[in-house]
Amino acid sequence: MARTSAGRSSLSRAVEILDAFDSVSVYLTATQISERTGSPVSSTHRLLGELTSLGLVERAPDRTYRLGARLWEWSARSPGAAGLRAAAWPHLHQVHHVVRQHAQIGILAGHDVLFIERLSAPDAVVNYSVIGQRLPALVSSSGLVQVAWLPEYEQEAILAAGLEPYTPKTVTDPSLIRRHLADIRRNGYVANDGYVHTAVRGIAVPLRGHQDDVLGALSVIVPNDSAPVGPHVTVLKNAAAAISRDYAALTRGRPS
Repeated sequence: MARTSAGRSSLSRAVEILDAFDSVSVYLTATQISERTGSPVSSTHRLLGELTSLGLVERAPDRTYRLGARLWEWSARSPGAAGLRAAAWPHLHQVHHVVRQHAQIGILAGHDVLFIERLSAPDAVVNYSVIGQRLPALVSSSGLVQVAWLPEYEQEAILAAGLEPYTPKTVTDPSLIRRHLADIRRNGYVANDGYVHTAVRGIAVPLRGHQDDVLGALSVIVPNDSAPVGPHVTVLKNAAAAISRDYAALTRGRPS
């Protein structure tokens, strides 16, 4: 792949263009994309033309761009997130029916947690997680419950990146986070009170694969009140076990 004068390949610049879109800015002009990526408008136009011809972005009549359907086709073929989502779907519904707030699935993506599915009640408490969007792993229950089982060197890399507090309850001290991660491994779940929003509590358990590896997290977002977390943890752990069983059946026999 040819490299640009800035030392970045055309592929990396194309990925930057795709990353420019988010859940709020689903339609962007070429100029807006250029501003978000820091690339010249001329090269942005050229790459947008190539991405459009490949179906990775789509151009609207008003000359704005959006992510293309071909990206969804690719993600649907993924045995990771897509397979986990398929296995989790019926059990996520059951969890949501019991909790009647928010129930969601998240996977680690670098130092963040990426949410791949969510069910929410109309009158549920506030929830900052959005399907297809990220939160810092150390602030989210879905992220922390996965970081807890990472090798120590990976944990330290995430801790070294630092964390900006979302609320006064957000734990940002690395030594306290390490202690928290040890508690999560011992208990098999995490309950964060007011980490992302003071009015909510995030409760999460890990989702495990064939070899007991952690594939993602199943979590609920509920009011941050005096209600015991035990009943929610039981519901989550039972659902997680069923999801792991169904994921194994879904992916068994696939070539590696």
